[in-house]
Amino acid sequence: MVPGRHLDCLVVSDAALQPLTIVEIQRRVSAELDRIGSVIDELGALFATAGEELALVGGPVRDAMIGRLQNDLDFTTSAHPDVTERLVSGWADAVWDMGREFGTIGCRKGPWQVEITTYRSETYDPTSRKPDVDFGDTLEGDLGRRDFSVNSMAVRVPGREFVDPFGGIVDLAERVLRTPGAPEDSFSDDPLRMMRAARFAAQLGFSVAPEVVEAMTAMAARIEIISAERVRDELVKLVCAPHPRLGLTLLVETGLAEHVLPELPALALERDEHHRHKDVYEHTLTVLEQSIDLEHRLGGGPDFVSRFAALMHDVGKPRTRRFEDGGIVTFHHHDVVGAKLTRKRMKALRFSNHDIDAVARLVELHLRFHGYGSGEWTDSAVRRYVRDAGDQLERLHILTRADCTTRNQRKADRLRRTYDSLEERIARLSEEEELAAIRPDLDGNRIMEVLGIGPGREVGQAYAFLLELRMEEGPKSSEEAEAALKEWWAARG
Repeated sequence: MVPGRHLDCLVVSDAALQPLTIVEIQRRVSAELDRIGSVIDELGALFATAGEELALVGGPVRDAMIGRLQNDLDFTTSAHPDVTERLVSGWADAVWDMGREFGTIGCRKGPWQVEITTYRSETYDPTSRKPDVDFGDTLEGDLGRRDFSVNSMAVRVPGREFVDPFGGIVDLAERVLRTPGAPEDSFSDDPLRMMRAARFAAQLGFSVAPEVVEAMTAMAARIEIISAERVRDELVKLVCAPHPRLGLTLLVETGLAEHVLPELPALALERDEHHRHKDVYEHTLTVLEQSIDLEHRLGGGPDFVSRFAALMHDVGKPRTRRFEDGGIVTFHHHDVVGAKLTRKRMKALRFSNHDIDAVARLVELHLRFHGYGSGEWTDSAVRRYVRDAGDQLERLHILTRADCTTRNQRKADRLRRTYDSLEERIARLSEEEELAAIRPDLDGNRIMEVLGIGPGREVGQAYAFLLELRMEEGPKSSEEAEAALKEWWAARG
């Protein structure tokens, strides 16, 4: 037991759980292990018969303690990859070795996805982006090289002996993230662990130990040796976590955000044009949380595109700040500038073109609604709103609603009612005109037939004219569209 900590009175809390004593945590672990006993005991027996050690390790052990054990099981072993592959080949339904270079063999057994990794240690050269991997000799040594004590617990199988050399169960109960050894050593071995600290804080709602925060702050620049893809993956997990504000705040306060998402801390220097009590940084985190509250409209779980658009929607403000008479600060065109900055940052982080286009479009359109006033838009303007949003319309609804953070309840209610009105108009027009698939009333082939021309630039120009007509005046019959097309063509001379 860790000195000064009394296991029988410590508790762990979670939004989905009642407070639990250490005894209750241990009971839950036992129940979870019983549930997966057919897998861990069979696999443990295979390795034991071959004279090798095997232990369930890391995240699965932690998740079993809080009742979140999934179908992904991680094991560590004394066996080298070739031996592991031979042992599981006759047992698993499928085997793969894409992680062999790092000592990992993967397999599937029924619904269980299993990864088995040789005891190891890994360190980074100060100028390298890739770890040097060496195989270790003991379970305790392997646990000592892991990121945090709550991930440094193991259960030996098939005997189910609990191994916790760094007090992980106590830290889990106290809801705190610590490293097994000195945090400086841990982050030197793998600088991405600094981002993992923020991610786990966001996922689990844990605090981060002061000495860990101090090391993150001192070593923040070292994150730059990590590949953009690995940074991106951690950022996605953080943003999609239940408590992203906790993780993002930690990135900003330690200086890590300056290296991975500098647009975010830059917002803390700005005040918005309405002189609200909070700066744009705090406003942004509030918009993110409010967008999460509206995610149910998308019908699924955490939505990265929606959340990241909320996070980036005002990043154009630092570039567009202007001081005007009377002490007024404006940020004209920050939507357009913000969309460009968003594209640049997401490209640097190696996001897919699909995600980049989706987030940037939302950032660019997030102010469009404010031209709606009290509902003065014409049907043509509503059609354009829908057309420009495209397949991001529902996310745009969420972002626009979430962007209202005023404490003035009367103003908030007015904005909500106005947006309700806009959505009702969109629904009505959609039912009447199929807005989601707005196209000209004539296709390219019919355009060529009516005008007596062949393929070429003129067909595209005629198509654009008919699309504009469709947006302005709504759907027309074929006869009406043909007459308008002929009139347009004649006017061209």
